[in-house]
Amino acid sequence: MVRNKKLILASGSPHREALLKQAGYRFDLIVPSLGEPADKPAVSAKAWAESIAYFKARQVAEDYTDAAVIAADTIVVCRNEVIGKAENEEHAADMLDLLSHNRHCVITGVAIIDTSNDERLIDSSVSWITMKPMNRGEIDTYIASGAWKGKSGAYALQEEGDEFISNITGSKTNIIGLPMEIVPEMLKHFGISPARATQD
Repeated sequence: MVRNKKLILASGSPHREALLKQAGYRFDLIVPSLGEPADKPAVSAKAWAESIAYFKARQVAEDYTDAAVIAADTIVVCRNEVIGKAENEEHAADMLDLLSHNRHCVITGVAIIDTSNDERLIDSSVSWITMKPMNRGEIDTYIASGAWKGKSGAYALQEEGDEFISNITGSKTNIIGLPMEIVPEMLKHFGISPARATQD
């Protein structure tokens, strides 16, 4: 593999961007225009997250001839049901009530495409979360903060939502949106290492 291949992060998430930067990678940022399907998946939650990540990467990869494009998709699963993003405040409140009373998992699918030869690598990570039971007042206060908007499961670990977490099993960066326990090895497969590592 050719080292230092151009890396592109196909994402609009500032948290994924921050995680990749903190790990020392240099990359360009392109936001894919792919919208999330409204229908619930007919496949496993793991396959769903991996598929959406792949389609995000594929959309951006179409515009490049010699780059590695990485994309991710994070979903929340509770009682074997995929919990998406809340449509409104009432929907968000219902989600939080469900999740705060039930142990649930967060799955992030990661896909990388080498546009020079169309080689692809797809994987995923799973973390389990136990939240503290939230009463209606706590839920209403959280909803009023607006932190639920655009978040799967209506909360974000890296923002105000972390105060309601009592236990995490698995990767914390996976919950934030990019599992850094598996991403470096995936990128290494394509000859991509953190910039600081290549300078040592």
